[in-house]
Parts: sequence; C-alpha cells; structure tokens
Amino acid sequence: MNVKAYAKINLGLHIVGKRQDGFHNIETVFHRINLFDEINIENSFDISISCTDITIPSDNNNLCWKAAELLRKELGVAKGVRIGITKNIPTGAGLGGGSSDAAAVLLALPLLWEIDVKRPIIENLALRLGSDVPFFLQNSSAYAEGRGEVLKTIDLALPYWIVLIHPNIHLSTPWAYNRLAEKRNGLFPVRPNMAEQFSADPIRAVLESENDFEEIVFEEHPKIEKIKKQLKDLGAAVSLMSGSGSSMFGLFIDKSTALSAAEFFKKEHFVHLTEPHFTLRQQ
Repeated sequence: MNVKAYAKINLGLHIVGKRQDGFHNIETVFHRINLFDEINIENSFDISISCTDITIPSDNNNLCWKAAELLRKELGVAKGVRIGITKNIPTGAGLGGGSSDAAAVLLALPLLWEIDVKRPIIENLALRLGSDVPFFLQNSSAYAEGRGEVLKTIDLALPYWIVLIHPNIHLSTPWAYNRLAEKRNGLFPVRPNMAEQFSADPIRAVLESENDFEEIVFEEHPKIEKIKKQLKDLGAAVSLMSGSGSSMFGLFIDKSTALSAAEFFKKEHFVHLTEPHFTLRQQ
C-alpha cells in the first residue's frame, strides 16, 4: 500500500500554562498544506524501516516503527511490516512530518493486515506516540488545546497561497519550550480565546495570529526573523512561524506575488507552495 502523510502549519500558537505532568497547555489551529511524505507498506515477518533521508533513524527510535509495534502489541498479532518512507517534509521544521508519518501507519496497517480496529484504539495509540499525532488521524483543520491532543474540527479553506520557507535550521521542540519557560519565569499572558476568535471570524483570526515561540527562536536565529520580514516585504498578508520552528510561511492573496516570493527564496532555502482553498477532503 502507498499512502500520503501531509504536513501541517500552525495558524497561531499560544503557550497558556505549565501542567503538573511537565507538559504545557497550548492553544493552536492545525492546518494541512499540500506537502507530504510518501509511505509504502508491505507485509513482512518483522518490522523494518527504510527512508530516503539518511538522518532519519531506521530502528525502533523511528515513530513509524513505534506505531507498528504498538499496534502489533495491541492486537496481539505476530504480523510484521516493511515500511519505506520517501521524505519530502523537512525534519525539525515545525511541520509535524514524523507525527504525520506515524499516523499514516496507524491508519494503513489494519487495512494491510486485514484486521478491523476500533477508532478509539487508534486514537489512544496515536496519543501515546505524541501530542500532535491524533490530529493527523483526521482530514480537517482543527483547533487544539491541552497538549495539542484535545481537538475541535474547523472547516477552514484558506483563500490564500501559502508560501512555506524552511531555512535548513533544525530546532528542538523541548529546547523551545524550556527556553520560553525560562524567559517567562513561570508567567503566562492572558489573551482572548483562540477558539472563539476563529469561530467568530476565521480569516481575521488567521491574519491576527501570533506564535509565542517566535520571540525566543528569533533571538537565537536572526536569520529566521529576517525571513518573516522578507515575506511581509514581498507582499504576504501575514507571515508566521509554524510550531516551534524553524519553518516560516506567508499567506498571499495573489498568485503572481506568491510565485515571485517563492522564486526569491529558492536560491537559499527549501520552498513549497500550497494553492488556495486546499483541504485534504479534496484529495
């Protein structure tokens, strides 16, 4: 079987508090873009991984391996799988590539193994793999809170060209959380509820979005802040960092302006365009 695992961007990201379990509560809106890894799965006697990106682990440290192993133990079966990953989504980029790949495996393996698995079981396994993995089990955009696993579906088709820029800088999510916590000294600003903003006027909410991680990432990597400013200068209605970075994206209402911006960045960075009104339901 061949399946596509799509990347996401964050249309705003607020860190709203520290949890007793050591994680942070967040507010964000997850939205898919038309950039995907390709996952090939074949029946096998054991679990094995191959990937076009040699920096990706091919052992039990790989999230796809973990997804297959969790599912195998949950179902009590001795089946295996050979997983081949064609990696198109940059890693350490705030795009959820590893999580999306793992979710794709969770959804596809029961079909390959011809075993009926109840949805709540898949959702539970997804959460054990990572806070944002449950989002990638669905096809819609979603408002997320908690660790990112408490989801509310949003029907959101953006009327913008999305120009994604990855500056080939790998950022660690734990580093970003720890650095922001140090800087805030345990204080978390109170802001309007993001879910209410998106419910009232989603386009306005998108255009007014902010990402809390930009503050500390820009201090560490001025190059990323420069990309944000360049996107605005090139005509983006808004430019924003995705997740904990390092990818930036700009929203462009005009195709020619978006193409010009993409061409500007192609000399030095990974660039990807997603067309207006893109949703997974179209695929």
